[in-house]
Amino acid sequence: MDRRQRTGYLILAVVVGHLILISAQVKAGPRNSVLEQVTFGAFAEMQQMLTFAWSTAVGTWSDFLTLRDLRARNDTLAAEVDELKLALQAQRALAHRARSLQALLNLRRDIELDTVSARVVAAGATPYIRTLTFDRGSAHGVVADAAVIAPEGVVGRVLGDPAWGASQVQLLNDRNAAAGARIERSRAAGIVHGSDDEHLMRMEFVSNTEDVRVGDRIVTSGIDGIYPPGFLIGEVSEVRHDSGLHLEISVIPAVEFTRLEVVLVVVGEHGPVGMVAENE
Repeated sequence: MDRRQRTGYLILAVVVGHLILISAQVKAGPRNSVLEQVTFGAFAEMQQMLTFAWSTAVGTWSDFLTLRDLRARNDTLAAEVDELKLALQAQRALAHRARSLQALLNLRRDIELDTVSARVVAAGATPYIRTLTFDRGSAHGVVADAAVIAPEGVVGRVLGDPAWGASQVQLLNDRNAAAGARIERSRAAGIVHGSDDEHLMRMEFVSNTEDVRVGDRIVTSGIDGIYPPGFLIGEVSEVRHDSGLHLEISVIPAVEFTRLEVVLVVVGEHGPVGMVAENE
């Protein structure tokens, strides 16, 4: 750097220094100098920025804490809702069981038969052999071929010799099951069999001259020596008049076998007349 440049920089520094001194001495207002005003403005801007940044950080943290609390509360409420749903299901199950037991007690009171109540504990493992297992056996007076009934109608018969505390029932909708039956309205007699369709049975050996209609109720006749007479079996869903000697009759079972929970097992000699269908 030559002498001329050094002289120029020195003059510039002196001028800037004088300007600063002058600005420090010149009042911008009643109390503040220009320098003080500029300095205050710079600090004010910086303070504003810091305040904004702090407020933003505090707000973000507050929102985070609020969101965390809301999520925790939501989880708590969800757990409470699940508990209430389970309690409601249990309550409904108890109410349904109470209704089933009440219906069974009413049936037991209304019929003139010696019976024991039983709880269904298992269902058959194959759809081709339709059975249920209940918790009453020889210790409770249950014998082979004893009739099993429900408030809705006929369930089936005890299959084979029962165990001491359990028995197996062959459901009436099993393809190998059968029961003496008659049309309640016309008294036409025949035999009801199970079929491959668990929701459908068939009535056979009814003369094609008989008056049978869709909607007719079918009840036990008692001629098989197993089922007491007069208990509801089901309802006619279809009647086919073929060229043969007998009608082809489809029957919808009165009992929903897959929903059975409690049943009655006939353990004594049954009288000549049942009560379920004929008293309705």
